[in-house]
Amino acid sequence: MMQSLHGKVAVVTGGSRGIGLAIARALVADAVQVAVTGRSASHLSAARPKIEGSGPGAVETLQADVRRYDEVQRAIDATVARFGGLDILINNAGVGIFTDVATMTPEQWAEVVDTNLTGVFHTCRVAIPHMRRRGGGFIINISSLAGKNPFADGAAYCASKSGLNAFSEALMQEVRYDNIRVSYVMPGSVATAFSSGDENKGADWKIAPEEVAEVVVNLLRHNPRSLPSRVELRPSKPRK
Repeated sequence: MMQSLHGKVAVVTGGSRGIGLAIARALVADAVQVAVTGRSASHLSAARPKIEGSGPGAVETLQADVRRYDEVQRAIDATVARFGGLDILINNAGVGIFTDVATMTPEQWAEVVDTNLTGVFHTCRVAIPHMRRRGGGFIINISSLAGKNPFADGAAYCASKSGLNAFSEALMQEVRYDNIRVSYVMPGSVATAFSSGDENKGADWKIAPEEVAEVVVNLLRHNPRSLPSRVELRPSKPRK
């Protein structure tokens, strides 16, 4: 039996562009009340009408850097104050700095790991008590196939996503009896501006952000008797 999402409350981190924006739009289309976080006020402002026009769900935009625990707490508390609780957390915020280890600065390493891994710890730590008060919830972490397929010049990014995968599996076992389900999605190449700066580059063969969003919604609506705890998503016909 597919679960209804109507009236649920969700937080989507990094929701002003790319995969996060597509997820926020898909949730609003399913009548979810969505709070989107991001670091850039201008990006959030530009994203809001795109999300609001997607369906009947309500939208809130909140400026927050997931690397800052106090900002995460403020954003999630504001979401709960506006919508009355929290049911869904989508950890999508992420950065990639691609260079070799000998060249990468400690500051660059910290930016990647603190955003992609520590930021997820921050949001989960704040969100879990709210979900427990609601009698359950769902946490979905957007990882990457890079977490299992390391590549040169991607040490920080690959390590952060590999760590995210392990974090997700440990957390899943910790909160499953609180009726909080934890899954992580590992997309391959997605047609966004994330790595190339051009969302149209490779759009003819890469995964569309909306396809990642579709996977997320399907996970949320999955019968709670079972849990698809990890999903790998690849382009059907990548470049040879």
